[in-house]
Order: sequence, then structure tokens, then C-alpha cells
Amino acid sequence: MNDHPQAGSATILATSRGRGWRGLEAELLRIPPGRTHIAGTPYHRLGIHVGRPVRAQCRCDGREHRRLQKHGDIDVVPAGLDGVWEDDGECMILRLKISKDLFHQAAIDLGRDPAEAMAPKFQLRDQRLEAIAWALKAELEADEPSDHLYADTLATALALRLVEAGSGSSRPADAGRALSPRQKRILTDYIEDNLDALLSLAELAGLAGLAGLAGLSLSRLKTQFRNSFGIPPHQYVMQRRVSRAEALIRTSGLPLSQIALAAGFAHQSHMANSMKRLLGISPGTIARLVN
Repeated sequence: MNDHPQAGSATILATSRGRGWRGLEAELLRIPPGRTHIAGTPYHRLGIHVGRPVRAQCRCDGREHRRLQKHGDIDVVPAGLDGVWEDDGECMILRLKISKDLFHQAAIDLGRDPAEAMAPKFQLRDQRLEAIAWALKAELEADEPSDHLYADTLATALALRLVEAGSGSSRPADAGRALSPRQKRILTDYIEDNLDALLSLAELAGLAGLAGLAGLSLSRLKTQFRNSFGIPPHQYVMQRRVSRAEALIRTSGLPLSQIALAAGFAHQSHMANSMKRLLGISPGTIARLVN
């Protein structure tokens, strides 16, 4: 019996559904040999080939493309377009769906016309797009998903790189800018006060935009946050959660399971893995040293 859900003739091996991702959906699919028709969607789609090569043919937007499809090959299909793919053997595809709003904002941030920045592409090779795709695949397959901020960051990076890969755009004009002291103070205070809550890039961008008296897009927040703190937002938040957990372990006497939730971790093992990675020591070891 097959324990995996089905999507048409494809088997879904992993999916982002139910994980609270914003602006991006992802599925890892096993597709049998033969013909697969994919109807147009309201999302822009990327299909990244995973694993051994297969001979393939696709028809989309009035064009036909024959190829030996290899690991890392990327097909890009704009929203609304359907297509037909035929493979001579079973293959695995990482399918990514990007919202038009997220792509539109990425194009604007890079000074591109969104309508001109998206076009069908077949067997695209781009190392930076691949790196983001493999990070998303690892997140899909992880037993313990990362913070929502990490998925937000990957989604924004994917949209920006997709615009760049299609247009050769340079970095946005304000790529070297940093947050103002007031924006930094508001963001750090808000993060500290809400470490036990689900934080999102959109939420932080809204706060920074209000503090700067102007709108701040997700991609601009991501760039200016890194310029200001030296690390992306999701890494900063994780470091603060680990610091909060360590302080609580040393001073509160609370059970580790309760400390994990108070510091914003999904559960105790999530806290333990994060602390081992960042501090090189487990929560249990810290607790024993204190006692």
C-alpha cells in the first residue's frame, strides 16, 4: 500500500502545506513515466529536477523543448500558463509556487517591470536559485521545521533571485543601506518582547516601515536588517531565543519543557538542537552545571 498522498498521477513525498509559509508553497513529488499535464495556476511555478537524469519533452506557451533533464535543471512557468511534460522514466521534482504579490514586490525592489521580469524558461541553470531550492527541500524533509522567519527569508530570496536570473538586474539601489537607530531599537525591543510568539518578516517590515515613516518591503527589510546586525532576521531571532533559554535555565528553576516554550521554541528537543548548534552545549548540561 502507498502511504503517501497523491497529486494527480504524482506522489507527494513532502509538502509545505500546514506549515504557515507565506507567499510560497513547496512540494517534493515522485512522478511516474509518461505524460503529465499541469493546468495554469494563480502562482508562478518552478520545477527543479532532483536525482538521476531522464529524457523529457515539454510543451508550454506554444513552445516545445526536448532535453536530457538533469539534477538541478529548472523550469519556470508564469502564472496562468499550463503545460505538458513527458518523461521516459520515473523522476522526482521539487515544485515551488511563488505568489504573484511576492514576485511583484521583488521586481519593484530591483527596479524591474514585473510584467517583463517573468517569462517561461526551460532547463535553466542558476547556482543561486539551486542553493535556495535545496535549502527549501531540506526544510521540507526536516523532522523539526525551522522558525517561520526562515521560510519567509527563503521565499523572499527566491523571488529576488528569480527576477535577477531572468533579467540580469543589479542589486537594488538601496542595497547598502542600514536601518536607522530608531528602527533598530523598535525591532530589537519588539523581538525581545515577543520571542515566545510566531514572528514574520511582514510583521517586522511593518514595524520598521512605521518607524521610518515609509513602507519597507520584505526584501528591503531583509537587506537592511543584515546590514545593521550582520545576520539575517531568522538567525538573529534564533540567537535571542537561545540566549533567553540559557538565562532561564540558569536562573528560573523551571522545567526544560516549560523553558523551551517560554523562549519561543516548538518543543524541548527543538531548543536542545538549537542550543547545541549555537552554544555547543545541551540544556541538560547547563542545568546540571547550575545545580
